[in-house]
Amino acid sequence: MENEADQFYRQLPKVELHAHLNGSVSFQTMEKLISRKPHLNIEHSMTAIRSGQRRTLDECFQVFKVIHQLVDTEEDILMVAKDVIREFAADGVKYLELRSTPREEKNTGLTRRRYVETVIKAIHQCKNEGVDIDVRFLVAVDRRNGTEVAMETVKLAEDFMLSSDGLVVGLDLSGDPTVPSQLEESDLLLNLPPDRIGHGTFLHPEVGGSQSLVDKVVKNNIPLELCLTSNVKGQTVSCYSQHHFQYWYQLGHPSVICTDDKGVFCTDLSQEYQLAASTFGLSREAIWKLSQQAIDCTFAPESLKQQLKQRWMELQPQVFQ
Repeated sequence: MENEADQFYRQLPKVELHAHLNGSVSFQTMEKLISRKPHLNIEHSMTAIRSGQRRTLDECFQVFKVIHQLVDTEEDILMVAKDVIREFAADGVKYLELRSTPREEKNTGLTRRRYVETVIKAIHQCKNEGVDIDVRFLVAVDRRNGTEVAMETVKLAEDFMLSSDGLVVGLDLSGDPTVPSQLEESDLLLNLPPDRIGHGTFLHPEVGGSQSLVDKVVKNNIPLELCLTSNVKGQTVSCYSQHHFQYWYQLGHPSVICTDDKGVFCTDLSQEYQLAASTFGLSREAIWKLSQQAIDCTFAPESLKQQLKQRWMELQPQVFQ
């Protein structure tokens, strides 16, 4: 890791609610994928954005195209998903909601349905192997892929929400946000309203949003998934001290610290918590509370939320010792 988070943040039990499967692939897993497909001539510098580097949003999406070339079979997806789950668990994450757009790869015979089934299989295998983490899955609709694919993906999500024994818990809208009009799309979606908002970088009047969007978020008490390093490296926020985490946190609005793409942005959730603490002067007690409150923002059933809260209570003494 670039700057190891200290022990408190590593031991802190954490909830991760905004993690894209392919963007979470670590350096070590990337090595395995690259060695399997030498003919692609892919180097690490094409799949990760290191410390101090920044890329435009468009360049960030180019990185994903490269990763997608490396992950195009059921075997790849199974390995990647299991590695990602194990790494989150090793970083002290106790509950994880992974998200990914089901992809179809004609040349390998991969279908969207098999894609989702393989991620679910990885979740089951990790559980059976005793990996200490509860994992759920969000099926993602990529806004760049058009209405037909979107409808097919929604149908898939619906099917799996009924048949996956509670592992598929929701639907995510992702992909390049500059494709539609951000103001129009934000307004349209907030009128639904959604159960959570990813990033929220376009909500404020000063970043192309409007006060009425902010008011809708507050009125409906919609939790925000905030990804500091991703926003700064992807240039949707100018610098850490200007991150909108501060705005929502001071409002007392439910906000969850997340990684977005821990592999691409070379981070992990412990580092993101430590970054928030050092940037905004948060005490360890405040960080603990942030982590604990994230449980209420999950799409987990009430019974699991209660189990997680119990787990946090049990772990608190050793984290603060």
